[in-house]
Amino acid sequence: MDVTIDKVETVLVGAGAAAGDDTVFVNVHGGGRTGWYGPVSEPVGRAVDVLCHAAIGHLVTDHDGHRARLQVAAGGLVGSVAEWAVGAVDCALWDLHGRLADQPVADLLAPTASRSSVPAYASWLRLDLSGPPAPGALTQVADEGWAFTKWGLRRRPDSTTATEASHLLQSVDRAAEILGKGFAVDAVGTWSPELATAFAKRFDNPALTWLEDPLPEHYLRIYHRLAHAGLPVAVGERLRPDEDLPMLFDQVRPKALTIDVVGCGGLTRAVEITAAARKVGVPVYPHGRSMVPGIHLAAAFPDAVPAVEYRRQWEPRRQTLYAEPWTPEHGHLPSPRTPGLGTQPRRPQ
Repeated sequence: MDVTIDKVETVLVGAGAAAGDDTVFVNVHGGGRTGWYGPVSEPVGRAVDVLCHAAIGHLVTDHDGHRARLQVAAGGLVGSVAEWAVGAVDCALWDLHGRLADQPVADLLAPTASRSSVPAYASWLRLDLSGPPAPGALTQVADEGWAFTKWGLRRRPDSTTATEASHLLQSVDRAAEILGKGFAVDAVGTWSPELATAFAKRFDNPALTWLEDPLPEHYLRIYHRLAHAGLPVAVGERLRPDEDLPMLFDQVRPKALTIDVVGCGGLTRAVEITAAARKVGVPVYPHGRSMVPGIHLAAAFPDAVPAVEYRRQWEPRRQTLYAEPWTPEHGHLPSPRTPGLGTQPRRPQ
């Protein structure tokens, strides 16, 4: 397929969306067709405008080359916005590739993939287990057929670290009694190393599937210590572009790798990470903020990606931006069937 990229641009979609919603889509043009990815935030959209020139004139199918060129072009950008911008362009290029080939992207990644549907787990991070009890909400979501559920477990400062840890442990035990089966929690980076260590020393609840990213930074040595103490740790949201994956797996041996398919640099990079995780038997659970490319990753590699995250509070509104919304049924999302990614916006403006 000798089609080159003619143009890359960003488009604002979803006028009147709620404050804080992502409303920017990236589109790439080549061979008389258009590939899309979105929505992303406005800062990411502005970053795309800075680096997108690096894709123009190159073959649509040169995904590794695109990623390398985009990374170089993103060199002057600061923080995670650079990886998100690279990832958004990368995913739009995969969408165009699929449209030109008349195949779902999942089939391009793994032609023998045969998953009829993709399991999902539901997250509701604003419902924080460390806050006031909400047994009705927990049981309602748990009964909807998801692979499992994930809830917030943010730090609530108290007089001592030991008291804080005790409160968090009680919150997990209370949720286990209500749910009666495996569930995950996300500390959203709010814990200190001291609190995480105190929690790990007293942790003993087999119902907890994992504790995700408790620390505000990617502290491998501390995560190693927590995992060695028997705490099921999940990491991945803060992977660096140059992450030493063998070292990560060797030191932390995470219970799960919770990458964001766009935030880690795009689908091209996510496939590399998934292959590395599969070699050492660490399952990958893609984050919900990039749910659609995560569905393709899960459909292509069912043995490595057991389920994708469905953000129960935010995803339904996000799906209103798509021409063809992705809707879960009984805890499963449809396996990709149409050409591309399925991220074309409903009303480009």
